Amino acid sequence: MKQQLVSPKLAQPNGHFSHATMIEARGRLVFISGMTARAADGVTITGVGDIEAQTRQVCDNLKAACEAAGGTLEDICRVDVYVRNIEHFEIIHKVRREYFKSPVPASTMVEVSKMVKPEYLIEISAIAVIPE
Repeated sequence: MKQQLVSPKLAQPNGHFSHATMIEARGRLVFISGMTARAADGVTITGVGDIEAQTRQVCDNLKAACEAAGGTLEDICRVDVYVRNIEHFEIIHKVRREYFKSPVPASTMVEVSKMVKPEYLIEISAIAVIPE
């Protein structure tokens, strides 16, 4: 079972994430490649110019990857978030609150200058532990 770790020696997170997440490693480890706002048809980019729409598509894609492995978003224990504009932090975390319930995954978010396609505003990779 996933557990959010809290320490009085650390400031509270300023977004929707855990400083540390602990999970007993029984089950299947699933390493999810960076998901972008590319729709299931493989061609359409959802929400060009709209960080909220793109974040929703990315989260839906993460959900689909977890489900393909027999799990749910609840099984994700770590995410790495790459954004084109760090000023979108609050909007991204607003959407993440809808998809990730407590205990939330540990997370890193960084701003990058380029992605595979210039229309992409966000990319998220993840690690999940799917229970046996």
